[in-house]
Amino acid sequence: MNSQLSHNATPFSPKKFPIVVLCDSLHSPANIGALFRVCEAFGVEEILFYNCVLNIESNRLLRTSRNTHQKMAYREVTDLASEVARLKSKSYTFIGLEITQNSVPLETLSLPKSSKTVLCIGGERHGISEDLLNHTTVTTHITMYGENSSMNVIQAAAIALFSLTKL
Repeated sequence: MNSQLSHNATPFSPKKFPIVVLCDSLHSPANIGALFRVCEAFGVEEILFYNCVLNIESNRLLRTSRNTHQKMAYREVTDLASEVARLKSKSYTFIGLEITQNSVPLETLSLPKSSKTVLCIGGERHGISEDLLNHTTVTTHITMYGENSSMNVIQAAAIALFSLTKL
């Protein structure tokens, strides 16, 4: 018989990765809740919210996060340039998850094994702002095969985190 395991019975061991997720203009409570859940699942160090609508009391956010907002380190950032400088001084590499003229396919992204990473994700409507894109070391995109050129930001973040934690 093949039955579903409970959360406490899974074979997974907790692990943290030197990955920070920097959100630029994320507004949907459902997406923010889902981001907490995905980041907790992939052992992300911290979530930074810049220019976001963060209402931690939102019922939609709380239902979607399934309490992972209580397990994840997170904070709001008001001065992007200072935060970027702080993280770069700690040797973090900034990766923008965005289709650009120079973006490389996620599956070809190569980083040193011990690399500290800031994964920059954009908002639901306009992606990553030019201001944040200018701070990225590299931009990467998910290769897609349909006619659509985008996907939900949290789905994309999950794919990128899966890839980054396997490098």
